[in-house]
Amino acid sequence: QVHVQESGGGLAQAGGSLRLSCVASGRIQCTSAMRWFRQAPGKERELVAAVTSLGFQTYADSVKGRFTIFRDNMKFPVYLQMKNLKPEDTAVYFCHADGEGREDPPCVGSWGQGTQVTVSS
Repeated sequence: QVHVQESGGGLAQAGGSLRLSCVASGRIQCTSAMRWFRQAPGKERELVAAVTSLGFQTYADSVKGRFTIFRDNMKFPVYLQMKNLKPEDTAVYFCHADGEGREDPPCVGSWGQGTQVTVSS
């Protein structure tokens, strides 16, 4: 239904910044809720940040005050601005697109392939 593609990963030093971008195409109703997840080696995938169709943002406690998810009026790209990076932010970052539960037929969440972020100390 939806194709998702991330970009912008790379190598940063601790204290530095990176910006990730996510674009999605396909069934537009199934891109209302956009989320960034990450998965570090040996760990489970975790939610980092989310934005709803109304622009409401939520963040994991570990990134509050450092990361910002931004989407301009339901357009793409969806950005994840990451500042004051820490080595523990090192992970593969995934963009996820989904509906908000009101779609008919229901949406099936779609994942991008991920982009590697590596933060050196």
